Amino acid sequence: MVRSPFLCLLVLLFFLSCEEKLPHLIKSNPSKKEASLLQEKALLFFQKNNYDSSFYYFNKSKIVYEKLKDSSNIAFSLIQMGNIQQVNGDYYGSKETLTEALPYITNDKNYLTAVNNFFGIADKELSIYDDAIFYYKEAIKNSKDHAAKQAPINNIAVVYIKQKKYDKAISLLESILNKKTSEIRSQKSKGRVLDNLGYAYFKKGLYEKGLLLMNQGLELRTQLEDSYGHIQSCLHLAEYYSKTDSKKSNEYAQLAYQIATKLNSVDERLEALSFLMTNNSGNDTAYAQKYVRLNDSIIKIRNNFKNKFAKIKYDSKKEKDENQKLRLEKAENLLSLQEAKYQKIVAGIGIIFLIIVIVILVRYYRNQSRIEKIKTAYDTETRIAKDIHDELANDVFYAITFAQTQSLTKEDIKETLLQKLNHIYTRVRGISRENNTIQTGADYSIHLKEMLSTYNSDNTNVIINNIEKVNWDTVEDIKKIAIHRVLHELMVNMKKHSEASLVVLKFESSANVIEINYTDNGKGCEKDKIIKNGLQNMENRILAIKGTITFDSEPEKGFKVKISMPK
Repeated sequence: MVRSPFLCLLVLLFFLSCEEKLPHLIKSNPSKKEASLLQEKALLFFQKNNYDSSFYYFNKSKIVYEKLKDSSNIAFSLIQMGNIQQVNGDYYGSKETLTEALPYITNDKNYLTAVNNFFGIADKELSIYDDAIFYYKEAIKNSKDHAAKQAPINNIAVVYIKQKKYDKAISLLESILNKKTSEIRSQKSKGRVLDNLGYAYFKKGLYEKGLLLMNQGLELRTQLEDSYGHIQSCLHLAEYYSKTDSKKSNEYAQLAYQIATKLNSVDERLEALSFLMTNNSGNDTAYAQKYVRLNDSIIKIRNNFKNKFAKIKYDSKKEKDENQKLRLEKAENLLSLQEAKYQKIVAGIGIIFLIIVIVILVRYYRNQSRIEKIKTAYDTETRIAKDIHDELANDVFYAITFAQTQSLTKEDIKETLLQKLNHIYTRVRGISRENNTIQTGADYSIHLKEMLSTYNSDNTNVIINNIEKVNWDTVEDIKKIAIHRVLHELMVNMKKHSEASLVVLKFESSANVIEINYTDNGKGCEKDKIIKNGLQNMENRILAIKGTITFDSEPEKGFKVKISMPK
C-alpha cells in the first residue's frame, strides 16, 4: 500500500470500534445485523487493498447506521472512509469526510484522537505544517495514557524537521527516549524515534551524532523486520551520504527502492529514485525514465480513486434524496414534540456548513498558489532540458567524434580535445550553478552580488548599485529566491543575446516595496519579440510573488527591465 503507517491507526480504530459495537449486535434487529455485515465486508476489502469496494461498503454501512441513529458506528465508518482517501492521496477529500464525522464523536476521546491524527497527517502531506501541529496536539490532549501520546509527539517532531526547527524536534524526540523502557509503546516506535532523532541532528549539522543514531535505528528496525521503517532509515542515510559518499548513498537508495517496490510504497520508491538520479550513478537516464513513468502512473491512479470516491458519495446522496419524502413524513410526526431540538440541530448544521465553506475557500486559494509553484518548477525543468540539449549535446557529440577520428598521441590534438572537454565542463557548471539551492540567510546580498559579478569580463562591465542598502532580512525567502533566479536569467540572456559592453543594476527600497532597474547597452530587440526570446519564465516568477516586471527595448538601443515587488 501507499502509506503503511495508516494501518496502525486503522487497527487501533478497529479494536476501539469493536469494543463499542459488540454489545449492539442483536440478531433480532435485521438493520443492525445488515450494518454490521456491511462493515465487516468493508474491512475485508481493505485488507485485500481493494480500496474502492471498501469505501463503498463503509459508506453503505454508514447510511444504515444513520437510520439506526448509531453515532458511534457512523463515526467509525466515516473515519475509515477518510483513512482510505488518505491512503490513496485524496487528502482534501479525506478532510471533508473527517469533518463530516465530527458531530458524531463529540464525547468519544478515542475517536477524537484518531480524527485529529488523521487531520494532522493530511495537513502534513499538504505542507500545511502549522495546522498539522495543531491537530497532533489536539490528539495528545485526548490520549488516555502516556504511551498513546508517543505517536502524535513523534509526528509533531517530523513536522518540525520539515520546518527546519531542528532544536524543537530534537527536544520532543529525546523526551520520548528518556521515558522508561516500559513506557515506550513498542520497539518499532523506539526504532522510529531513534531514526528521526538522528535525522534531526544530521539536518542541524551534527553529522556524527546524527549518523550514530540513524544507524542504531536501522539496526533495531532490521532486527524487528520492520520493512516500512527500514525504507525510511535507508532514505535518511541515502540523504546523509549524498553530499559526501555517492556510492554509499546509492547503496541505501537502491535498498530502499527494492523494499518499497516489494511493499508497493510508491512515494518511497519515487524518493529513492530521486537520490539515484542526483547521485550521478551512471544510470541517470534510466532512473529518470522510471521516475517519470512511476509518477505519471500514481497520479492517474490517485485521480481515478478520487473520482470513484466522489461518485460513491454522489450516488449515496442521490439515493437519500429519493427517499426524502418518506423521511419527511416521519419527521412531521415528531416535529411537535422535538421542535426546540431541531432548531438546535439546524443551527449546528449551519455552523458546520459555514466552517466547510471557509475550509473550501481557504483550500481554493492555497491550491492556486500551489499550482503557480508547480508551473514555475515545470518551467525550470523545461529550461534545464533545453540548456542541456542546446548547449551540451552537440559539443559532447563533436568531442566524441573528434576523439574517435584523431590520433590522441599527438600533443596538439590531445590539447585540442582537453580544451573542448574543459569547455563542456564549464557549461555544465554554469547550468548547475543556475539551478543550485539559493542561500537566503544573512549573507544573501553577498551571494547575489557574487553571482552578478561573475558576468564581468574583458568585454562586459557589470555595475551594481545600492544592493547593500536593501534590508533583505525583511524580505520573504520565496521572494529572495525569485529575485535571484530572475536576475540570473537576465544576465544569461544578456550574455547570449545582448553583446553589451556595459550593464547597470540599481536597487531601490522603500518601506514596503523593492525596485530593481536593469539596463544594458546591447543590441536590444523589437518589443513584440521580447517574450519570445525566453523572458516569459521571468514574468511568471515575478507574477507568482505578486510583483510586476516590465521590459523595454528597441533594436540597437539596449535593453531595460524594471522589477517591482512588495517585501
